[in-house]
Amino acid sequence: MKKTLMLAGFVALMSNSAMATTIGVSMARFDDNFLTIVRNGMSDYAKTLPDTRLQIEDGGNDVAKQLDQVKNFIASKVDAIIVNPVDTNATQAISAAAEAAHIPLVYVNRQPVNVDTLPKDQAFVGSDEKDSGTLEATEVCRLLKAAGHGKSAAILVMEGELSNQAAVQRTKDVHDVVATPDCKFMRIVQEQTANWQRDQAQNLMTNWLSSGIKYDAVIANNDEMAIGIIQAMKAAGVDASKSIVAGVDATKDGLAEMKAGNLKVTVFQDADGQGRGAVDAALTLIKGGTVEKKGYVPFQLVTPANMAKFMAKN
Repeated sequence: MKKTLMLAGFVALMSNSAMATTIGVSMARFDDNFLTIVRNGMSDYAKTLPDTRLQIEDGGNDVAKQLDQVKNFIASKVDAIIVNPVDTNATQAISAAAEAAHIPLVYVNRQPVNVDTLPKDQAFVGSDEKDSGTLEATEVCRLLKAAGHGKSAAILVMEGELSNQAAVQRTKDVHDVVATPDCKFMRIVQEQTANWQRDQAQNLMTNWLSSGIKYDAVIANNDEMAIGIIQAMKAAGVDASKSIVAGVDATKDGLAEMKAGNLKVTVFQDADGQGRGAVDAALTLIKGGTVEKKGYVPFQLVTPANMAKFMAKN
């Protein structure tokens, strides 16, 4: 009798395990602060859902490794795949592999180059980067005018990874704002990449300061680089609180610098919302439902005046 009950329990356990939904997740890199928030958002959300399991892998910022991870997910017959692309220009192969295997695929946070031609069971969940850099640069323009630089202002622009659609678009946004009649007094005097990284940004800003480049504002593609810029200023004896430094993401570290008076502008990107949205989209596609090809989570401008409501979000 006892053996029968144990066998029945084992069968029930195997049955429940077989019914569980497994989603393979490949993140571009684990050692990125913002992407860690996206990853944790997905993981924490999945834990609240019945019979839903995420298998999360680190892409190591390696295109080939990430494609191998996707192929491994396919071989293990996951129910869906979520990808945060290493290179947004190298997503066709990922889409093709998932489509051939008839496995739903959702890109998260970084918009793939083939977003407009994704198959019916594939989608993107993130934010519209046309808004991020535009909000950031427009606020910098306003601050420069308020500070008396409305006739001429020198701008330094620090870019993220050039293989990333977000970095390219955010930088283009800055150029587009500079080209408007209201902000044409702004002149971009330096524009280089620091690959989203705080330490690289600090080194680049140190070089700019050492070379004697004159500037009135520094616009970074993300908060991590903005923090590196501020650290370089402090090391060089520059009062960061009297400078105009801008970033994107509204991370906890970024907002701490804003509270200290050093970061004047950032743009809230809802990491948790993107992560949850990607999981929801994957689950909907698994069930044969339809989702928007571009599921945009809105950006929001953050300044010292409204920063309090964003302190606990990222």
